[in-house]
Amino acid sequence: MKTSFDAAIVGAGPAGAATAILLARAGWSVALIERQAFPRRKVCGECVASSNLALLDALGVGGEFDRRAGAELRRVALLRGGDTVIAALPCGEAQSRRWGRALGREQLDTLLVDAAEAAGAIRLQPCTVQAIDGGPGAFRLRLRPPGAGDVTITAPLVVAAHGSWEPLPAEREEQREARAASDLFAFKANFRNAAIAADLLPVLSFAGGYGGMVVADDDLATLACCVRADRLQALRGALPGASAGAVVEAMLRRDCAGVRDAVAGTERVGPWIASGPLRPGVRLGQGDGMFRVGNAAGEAHPIVGEGISMALQSAFVLADLISADRNRLLEGASAGVAQRRALAVYEALWRRRFAHRLRVAAVFAHVAMRPSLARAAWPLLRRWPIVLTAGARWSGKTRTVPEAARVAGAA
Repeated sequence: MKTSFDAAIVGAGPAGAATAILLARAGWSVALIERQAFPRRKVCGECVASSNLALLDALGVGGEFDRRAGAELRRVALLRGGDTVIAALPCGEAQSRRWGRALGREQLDTLLVDAAEAAGAIRLQPCTVQAIDGGPGAFRLRLRPPGAGDVTITAPLVVAAHGSWEPLPAEREEQREARAASDLFAFKANFRNAAIAADLLPVLSFAGGYGGMVVADDDLATLACCVRADRLQALRGALPGASAGAVVEAMLRRDCAGVRDAVAGTERVGPWIASGPLRPGVRLGQGDGMFRVGNAAGEAHPIVGEGISMALQSAFVLADLISADRNRLLEGASAGVAQRRALAVYEALWRRRFAHRLRVAAVFAHVAMRPSLARAAWPLLRRWPIVLTAGARWSGKTRTVPEAARVAGAA
């Protein structure tokens, strides 16, 4: 087994796999480490905005995505109680493929990780990270493959690309101690034959949370939501003995007529799955010398559906900065110093490219979760549905970052 690499990437979701593809193509030796076997279901809204379709082409999976994904998403609906407001989604800037589509993470993640392996990355999956020691220029990662003893690999540079609820070993205790009533827990279920228009992206507003629905590949509908910890505790207290997924589904059917109508008489495919806690915000500046992409760098409230966008685009931002600078970042006594300087540049770029999306998403999420704010906003939305269209544009759905646009345009 190869144990020495230029870069070790922890997490093989869209952010990690995209980073692996781009660095491997630039001639780096890459270890792509993922603790779960693929394909696997993952809590996610599963929408890929139009601004990312050219990026999937550049990564080599665009054709398969087009073949498998659901219909073009041209409309957005906001559902609250028994009321619905529908508006047009803004189209992307490209002349072709101007609207986003949805594809289950079972398929999208597998497409990308297979492409990373084809590009030359070494795939260590399933494999858990037990410890990361050292620092820029000389990292050591202790890994545990299934059914085997621990293995140590070395890499001058490490990229954290894990989910926000899957912290690195050094972060786990701190995250456990930071539990709060405002923490969000995410849930997802799939339904066959749901009554949702194929081109519609319904967004849900309810007390203590928000969610969304979409028809993805194979006409399978995804129902996903985030619920505050205090609301979830109250719901479970009212239905003692019931699973968290069961109480969330009961609440959604009761409180949201749009959900009730969409899934009435349907067949749920598989159990509810859950993850969390999610704590939207910026996670840069940890001081450990690792580069971060995707949710490991920062997470927007999922109400705007920008998770996959930020995952892919942050990978392009990082790769654009470091891929052509391999020798300076990886070799010689000054490699650690060069990495820390590059890390400072990258984190400043990341904030410039993505911090606005986090702020917009936070505003939308807090309005959706608080009944008093939602009631106040509803007359405005009912009279001017175009506000929903504008909100989707403000959240970044029609734009990609310059670094990604440059690479995609050259592909």
